[in-house]
Amino acid sequence: MSKKEVDAYLASLEEPKRATLTALRDAILAAAPGAEQGMSYGVPAFRLEGKVIAGFAAFKNHLSYLPHSGSVFPELRAETERYKTSSGALQFAVDRPLPKALVKKLVTVRRKQALGH
Repeated sequence: MSKKEVDAYLASLEEPKRATLTALRDAILAAAPGAEQGMSYGVPAFRLEGKVIAGFAAFKNHLSYLPHSGSVFPELRAETERYKTSSGALQFAVDRPLPKALVKKLVTVRRKQALGH
């Protein structure tokens, strides 16, 4: 896992995608201090104690937050209902970062699932 790989992924994106995902990266790291950054399945991922707890990806017309678990969004249904979700991704606008409070909740739920704390 390498922070440089995530840096390269972000550097490859055009604005505003780069700035929006950089803000998401910062929010994930704030919610999971000490998380290791790297790539998983070709996209940025964040690990704690060896388990992937969050990730993100850029697409042509949207960005996605990736919880790496299909059971995160059901626990936060009220908080995620305004976004398009599937079991493995939450889509959001390329020019509007996810609220930091939502990112913290997403990371907290996934961390509890993956690590039990």
